[in-house]
Amino acid sequence: MEINQADTGWLLVSCALVLLMTPGLALFYGGMVNSKNVLSTFMHSFMAMGIMTVQWVVIGYTLAFGSSQGGFIGGFDFALFDGVGLTPRSDLGNTIPHILFAGFQMMFAIITPALISGAFAERIKFSTYVVFTLLWATLVYDPVCHWVWHPEGWLFKRGALDFAGGTVVHMTAGFSALIFAIVIGKRKRPSPPHNLTMTLLGAGLLWFGWFGFNAGSALSSGGLAALALINTHIAAAVGAVAWALVEYLKQGKATALGVASGLVAGLVGITPAAGFVSPTSAALIGGAAGVVCFGGVMLKSKFGYDDALDAFGVHGVGGLLGALLTGLLASKVWNPAGDGSLELFTEQAIGVGVTAVYSVAVTFILLKVLDATMGLRVDEETEREGLDVVLHGEQGYLLANAGTLSANEEGAHGHGHSHAAVVAVPSKV
Repeated sequence: MEINQADTGWLLVSCALVLLMTPGLALFYGGMVNSKNVLSTFMHSFMAMGIMTVQWVVIGYTLAFGSSQGGFIGGFDFALFDGVGLTPRSDLGNTIPHILFAGFQMMFAIITPALISGAFAERIKFSTYVVFTLLWATLVYDPVCHWVWHPEGWLFKRGALDFAGGTVVHMTAGFSALIFAIVIGKRKRPSPPHNLTMTLLGAGLLWFGWFGFNAGSALSSGGLAALALINTHIAAAVGAVAWALVEYLKQGKATALGVASGLVAGLVGITPAAGFVSPTSAALIGGAAGVVCFGGVMLKSKFGYDDALDAFGVHGVGGLLGALLTGLLASKVWNPAGDGSLELFTEQAIGVGVTAVYSVAVTFILLKVLDATMGLRVDEETEREGLDVVLHGEQGYLLANAGTLSANEEGAHGHGHSHAAVVAVPSKV
């Protein structure tokens, strides 16, 4: 294969778009926590950009995309980016430089563990977070990536479809987040979101960056990228409307946080299907994701776990739903790779089932080991004072009236998606 300049140009842009999603996620998550923990929440995303870049170059890329070892893991041929050059990889059949393909995949590796941070926000030790991220990426993300996206991966060879990461990114992160929330336990003082304007800005950046996430996964600048981009937009839009409608019917109000959550749910739902389905099917997937993920978020109050920022409710549930619907709605009219059928649905179900079980099992073992050796959770005093000051020696807000929120927030029994009014009062910082 020869390098195609148009394809290369589009993937260069897509790399930047996908990286932008991680600061967007920091804003999205950061607005939903207590003001005392906004910087620590941002750090979970920004440190992922540093940690995961190093991990990907040293070992991650080769484990995910190196020569396949029985379809389960890659070899060490590309360790330290050795052999990752300027010509296309012949076995992948694309027309972009190998180093650009590796870089594009790096951006996915960066955001995936950052997504998990929504489950443990406001109560994890920073040192433990760093070690967990490195180990989780190596033991969970890299193997699943190999199974699904490497041409010799065992799920790929079975015919499972995942256009841009419904199982590889959202299910691994979402189901790992669920078990993390259960193991680490509830926050002592959960509070309503402290800055929803920040959250909506983050949601907008995620929507924008997701065009690179999904349309870039075509690995070309042709019709397939165009289909994925339009499907992505439609699903996000319908997801936002669907979530707002469900909220209105259930609570009598459509909220800004609901719209932000709904659009992200639509984006998650369409991710595995973006290049395989029609725009009409994309609308169906987006609408279904908005409704079903709303229900997924409600699960935490029913079962009593504290998924602080709804990483499982949106990403785990949305990724699962999107992958299964891909098995029903894929159309050879739009992409010859697959047509919706009972057989394809079965393969999709096998893929999501294995991904969920593997992610939960390995994450649980990791957490138990880390808890016994390093400790997962900050002490109660640190949680009360706020992680920003105690763990990082900084505060997000230094204006006279923008410090800690009111006593009402301190004592609230809300959660990441609480829509209770938040009133700031003058206080010392």
